[in-house]
Amino acid sequence: MPPMPAGPPPAPPDRGRALAVALLNLSGLGLGYALTRRRPLMAACWVATAVLLVIALPADADGVPGALLAAYALLLLLAAAHGAYLGLRTPLVRPGRVPLALLLGLVLLAVPAGGALWYQDAHDEAVQQALLDRLTSADQLVAADTGKPFGTAEPDYREALGVYHDLVTGHPGSRAARKVPASLRTYYSEVAAPYDSQDHCTAVAPLTYLRTAPGELPRATVGTLAGWPDDRLATSLYACGSQGLSSGDQDWVTRFGDLMKTFPHATQTTKVVPAVDAAVKKAQNGVGGSGSCAAVEELRQLDTRIGDLKTAAGDPGGGLASAAARAGRGGDDGAYDCGVQEYESGDFSNAQQTMDKFVAGHPHHRNRARAQKIAIAAEVAQTIPAAGRKLPTTAGGGSISVTVKNDSPDDVTVLYTGPVTGSFTLKACGGCRSYLLADTLMSTFKPCAGGKDYPQRTLRLPVGTTYFVHKPNGGQVTTAGSDTARLRPGYLYTECAYTTQGFGGPGT
Repeated sequence: MPPMPAGPPPAPPDRGRALAVALLNLSGLGLGYALTRRRPLMAACWVATAVLLVIALPADADGVPGALLAAYALLLLLAAAHGAYLGLRTPLVRPGRVPLALLLGLVLLAVPAGGALWYQDAHDEAVQQALLDRLTSADQLVAADTGKPFGTAEPDYREALGVYHDLVTGHPGSRAARKVPASLRTYYSEVAAPYDSQDHCTAVAPLTYLRTAPGELPRATVGTLAGWPDDRLATSLYACGSQGLSSGDQDWVTRFGDLMKTFPHATQTTKVVPAVDAAVKKAQNGVGGSGSCAAVEELRQLDTRIGDLKTAAGDPGGGLASAAARAGRGGDDGAYDCGVQEYESGDFSNAQQTMDKFVAGHPHHRNRARAQKIAIAAEVAQTIPAAGRKLPTTAGGGSISVTVKNDSPDDVTVLYTGPVTGSFTLKACGGCRSYLLADTLMSTFKPCAGGKDYPQRTLRLPVGTTYFVHKPNGGQVTTAGSDTARLRPGYLYTECAYTTQGFGGPGT
């Protein structure tokens, strides 16, 4: 028996049949191979199509790798070309008629074409959902930072703003891009939350940041939000500056300076000078009582800070210059009251310094004479604390004669206070010397008893206790001598100033 043939006998060439087989193979199902009895090749087509479907489905935003699509398309073209070659001389199995096979091939071409269209729609939807997910994540990132300090939350705010920018510029027609304006309104509200809570100092940084946001987004997307932070920032700068001005926080200069430079014509800016004026007046009202020194210090700081503000932000109307001048004058004039406060509180060293500066800086002030007396009394009280029990007056004269002599080789300044306060200087005694400490301890020691022509001065003092301090102007004496004299009528009193080697000593 002759062997069975391996395939159908060759048929006469038929171009219609070749076209039908090619079209059937283009469907991706290998049906052209099925009609030409090439089942292994048909199975290969099924496997290729299955692999593509497994990779492509379900559709996602990333889509199918381009290399895979190119390889599959090439496979289909090769299958179609090979099918055409086979179909040219190979008779078909059912349907055996070529017209019917051609019709079936055309119909089945709708499968890959329709699948491609369906997949494109599914991919587009996946992209839309992915973009919406990005928008949602950005919105959630902003919401999660509610209540956090701006410095901590700022990186998240910038990240979210970057997402909004990418959506409206990279995907302008997407559903997510159309929702960005609404998300942006919420974004502004969340970032500026401290303003709504009236926490104006905290609100300054986020509101300043929001003024930069329009530069990172298309103008049409930002819309009216472009100017949304301006009035709020001006209000916060003024409110924060006012708080600092009243509480003594020196940052008020920065706040007011930023307000004046950033919003020179804003209503809030016009309130700066009146606020500064009010602070100066308040500090001036504090002079004269127990808080005089604090008020003087505040006025001097205001003078300096207002000058800083004027330098940084300008002073078109001259209001800041006037306020600074008033603060300076108030601080200078209030120094007298501060010295009185220091004296009455027992701070004699600072009282002396304060009054000395006041006397030097106010040659024509009505309180200058008494300030001189207080400075003298404060210096005496540093050696004899009892001398500072009462504030000295400008009274002078008395009925008791007190002669003060200088038994010292140095000039000596004599200060005294009590019912009458004053000071004078005695010239050095030409033939006198400094005594040894051992001399002053002897019972026979009597300074100013050598019969010399001692430099001297006679005072007329009232009855009562007068405190004396002798200050050598040279030599080796390092401490002032002192004496307390209780003056009574009917007596003549003598004070003797002398110096010892290494120590100061009183003379009487």
